[in-house]
Parts: sequence; structure tokens; C-alpha cells
Amino acid sequence: MNNEAKEAEARRLAWRCRRGLLELDIVLQRFVASQFTCLTNEELIALDALLALPDNEFWALLVHRDAPIEDLDTKKLIKKIQTLHQKNE
Repeated sequence: MNNEAKEAEARRLAWRCRRGLLELDIVLQRFVASQFTCLTNEELIALDALLALPDNEFWALLVHRDAPIEDLDTKKLIKKIQTLHQKNE
């Protein structure tokens, strides 16, 4: 992905991270602002899929550490978001 496309994707995902659930909105905005450039293509795909979930389902994955997640890239991404969220609490 070239630099211009990566920036456009960052803007698109940042917009999609604006959520109705304030807690999720805050966590996701911080995550995208600080971690987006470090994400692999697989993690970007996982983030896109997570953003398709309803807010309550997505939030449950973040706060329930033992939530069953089968996809390895999604697991890694959730862990990254959780780690950043814990640092900001």
C-alpha cells in the first residue's frame, strides 16, 4: 500500500472508529491515532471486520479478556487495543 493510500485508509478507519458508545469511541480513536502506522495488512483487515460489529459486541470483546476469538490476527489486534487502553486508564 503506497503512502497516499495508507493515509486515505487511516482517515477512513478513523471515521469508522467514531462510535455511539462513548467508551468504545475513545478507546478506538486513541488506538488509531497512536497505532495505525504500525498495523500490518492482516491487522487492518481484522480492524475493518471488528468495526462492522455492533458497539456492544465490540466492547464486550475488548473488556472480556477471555472472549473466544478464533482468528489469530483478530486476537493480536484485540490484545494491542486492550494494552493501549490499560495504559490510558
